[in-house]
Amino acid sequence: MFRSCEQSAIHLEMRDLYAVSAEDPMFSAWKAGHRYDPADEESWWRPWLSLMRETTGRGVEVKRARIVSEPVTEYIRFEYDVSFTNIMAGEQGRWLPRRRTSGITLPGNDFWLLDGARVQFNHFTGDGDWAGVEWCEDPDVVKLCAAAFDAVWAAGIDHSDYTPA
Repeated sequence: MFRSCEQSAIHLEMRDLYAVSAEDPMFSAWKAGHRYDPADEESWWRPWLSLMRETTGRGVEVKRARIVSEPVTEYIRFEYDVSFTNIMAGEQGRWLPRRRTSGITLPGNDFWLLDGARVQFNHFTGDGDWAGVEWCEDPDVVKLCAAAFDAVWAAGIDHSDYTPA
């Protein structure tokens, strides 16, 4: 889906815990004290980052906003610590404390909005495991997601300025 993007790919994450099995080894290593060395890109580069570098290299703007409860969960602290890899791949990132979202209308699920026209909702189980995706091109839903993201982005704190509480 990213290879077909021409202008933008925006992502809103709203969970405090993701238990996606593909991330288990990285999260486990992080909990055991392992930290990525920004200078040793080869040790932490992965296919997702290559795709993002390729996508942003074509001029597609990729933004990721995360709504987080504070104090943050251990998982969100992990996400924060490894997010420099996304930034180095060309993504832009912001964080928004959940307590500052009460006046923002939000969809019920995390999503990617591609070129302002197609939404991919990401579904998760209550425990945070991957449960699939749902595609939507309904103009009202697209408008809701775009407005929600714009509001979160405007209120969010740039990754370089955010410190997890």
